[in-house]
Amino acid sequence: MDNMDNLNHNWLTDNLIDFEYKKYILLSYLKTVNEKFRVNELYPQLADLLLHYQNLNNIKNNKEVLYNQFPKQLKGLDFEKLELNYEVMIQDDDLMKEINDIINYSMPQIHKAINEGKNIYDFVEDNLEVDTVGLIPIYNKEGYMLLTQESKKYLKVYRYKVSMFEHHEESFSSISTTYISSEMKTISRTAESVKLDLIKRFKELPNPATFLFTSRMKFPLQETFLPVAKRLLMRQVDIK
Repeated sequence: MDNMDNLNHNWLTDNLIDFEYKKYILLSYLKTVNEKFRVNELYPQLADLLLHYQNLNNIKNNKEVLYNQFPKQLKGLDFEKLELNYEVMIQDDDLMKEINDIINYSMPQIHKAINEGKNIYDFVEDNLEVDTVGLIPIYNKEGYMLLTQESKKYLKVYRYKVSMFEHHEESFSSISTTYISSEMKTISRTAESVKLDLIKRFKELPNPATFLFTSRMKFPLQETFLPVAKRLLMRQVDIK
């Protein structure tokens, strides 16, 4: 059985294929997700929900995706090609109907949870402000993120890097972060002074792009504040 904190990528075809069983698995998982959402913990739950929904949608529209998820039985050996031949263990029409019933039940349930997560995401984003610290250089794919709450006297310092990669002739961007330090905010210890210290410490970035993210409310740092800030940062960075 799946850990209720997670839902296996192949949960639809793993173990017993039975509507009531899969309904139990799904609803138990979504209960855990909703508990996380209630305390404003968004990630990785929201990203996982999107992947599960996309996977079910792909299966619904392309049965070959479903066949590839099923366990396969060794059929024989092709001595000429030196290949093992397998056959997919799914031929039963009743089984296909059960799977379709599970998919048709599951997709609206997951979609509802996604909408709840997006509402929280929008709420968090509405409560974040982003400012530049000093001048932003032309090259801004590397630099620093400073995270703080209005009511807190600290700055969480992260180094970021935006990378580009191609998949199926499409270009995508991703952002990675590395935690640097936690700095106390004082009259003399400002975001600008932290940036100056970073320049002295990391000389490979003599003129770093630096962004200050300020939250008006308290949100979980790793599960919500940082991931939402990273997405906001992607809008600020030139990723052409």
